[in-house]
Amino acid sequence: MRRSICMGMFFQLDYHLDVKTAKRSMLDGFRKTDESLLQESAEGGWQDGATAVCLWVLEQKVFVANVGDAKAVLARSTIPDGSQGHSDGVHALKAIVLTREHKPIFPQERARIQKAGGFVSSNGRLQGRLEVSRALGDRQFKKVGVIATPDIQSFDLTDREHFIILGCDGLWGVFGPSDAVDFVQKLLNEGLPVTTVSRRLVREAIRERQCKDNCTAIVIVFKRN
Repeated sequence: MRRSICMGMFFQLDYHLDVKTAKRSMLDGFRKTDESLLQESAEGGWQDGATAVCLWVLEQKVFVANVGDAKAVLARSTIPDGSQGHSDGVHALKAIVLTREHKPIFPQERARIQKAGGFVSSNGRLQGRLEVSRALGDRQFKKVGVIATPDIQSFDLTDREHFIILGCDGLWGVFGPSDAVDFVQKLLNEGLPVTTVSRRLVREAIRERQCKDNCTAIVIVFKRN
């Protein structure tokens, strides 16, 4: 089965939403996307699905939502801005994984699958086939516990947050979180545009590190005050 990746970044202009309303809106967005994909797949006679990681910046609050095994990794300075970092003036950045993978082997996911009548095989796959336990689409697996409900994390933007990398499992199969942050930071410090940095990250994963899976990445740099 072909696995695909869906990633996005959304900016909301109405700053009056509270955290609870914002999270409810993201849950509703995932639900409607899943319903649309299921309808299209039924009408088209195909059964593919997609993992997803999405970012929403709401004034000074950042929301990250994901289903499946796509990840969001935040690069955060280890010291407050205004303090001296390395001798060359470059701040050391810590890689923080913001998302939680949804795998059939995890206890909470396995319990839901088994309650729905599905099983997790010895290779850790749902029904011996699907490597994730949450996804958009995948209509043939919906009856055995696959859901499209995302995990949602949020944090406040400060001067310590530098950038976020959104990537599918192919990228993270050849890049560790800290490795990816260091790679991106080096290119940004060289003055390369963000779009170029994203392309270089994917090219490094495929050409140099021999990624054989889907490989998609978006680098989002936060504006500095």
